[in-house]
Amino acid sequence: MKKLYKSNTDKKICGVCGGLAEYFGIDSSTVRLITVLLVLFAGMSIWVYIIAALIMDKAPTYTNYMGYYNTNANYDYYNGYGNNNNYYN
Repeated sequence: MKKLYKSNTDKKICGVCGGLAEYFGIDSSTVRLITVLLVLFAGMSIWVYIIAALIMDKAPTYTNYMGYYNTNANYDYYNGYGNNNNYYN
């Protein structure tokens, strides 16, 4: 089950639009453009964005063995850093 988070990597203000884009699998620029158009022309209040920023959780981060933070848990394994015991090499 997918969960809606604020984006850690694709954010301009709080990461709400980036998180929505990651959740729906679309470009974050499209979500930002739609948000601006809704605020300007459709009467959506900026308070909706602020409330979403307060309610949404931050995306979980994972730390690899060197202490670097990354949002993809399999990042190190796929780049060759997850298997340091040389059993399979």
